[in-house]
Amino acid sequence: MAEIFVDTSGWGNLIDSQQPFHRLASAVYRNARQQGARFVTTNYVITELVALMSSPLRIPKPKIVAFVESVKTSPLIEMIIVDLELDNAAWELFKRRQDKDWSLVDCASFVVMQQRGISASLTSDRHFEQAGSIRLLK
Repeated sequence: MAEIFVDTSGWGNLIDSQQPFHRLASAVYRNARQQGARFVTTNYVITELVALMSSPLRIPKPKIVAFVESVKTSPLIEMIIVDLELDNAAWELFKRRQDKDWSLVDCASFVVMQQRGISASLTSDRHFEQAGSIRLLK
């Protein structure tokens, strides 16, 4: 079964119809589900997503809670918890790639993707392409 990594911008585009890639993100998500794909994300991504939804998107807190709960409980989505080992690997990547403008959240995502052999990411973030991923939102 194929896996697709979902980044903060992917979730943001799914939840907010005003986002530039909302329609595309919805179509990609729907098609991937129909093909039996599983979605992978991290608790770091969800933390970043909650901040994004609170501000600047200004999504009401009840909608944020409902959306995050749906992500956490969906059988189609696996949320990887960034533990000390994964955090250390992400930090090492962050330190090694000072030539890139990658965040620590990005680096944790890239480590997860590499460990699991995930090549596609539901994101509009060009950093994922820099790391060798297929960016599905562009």
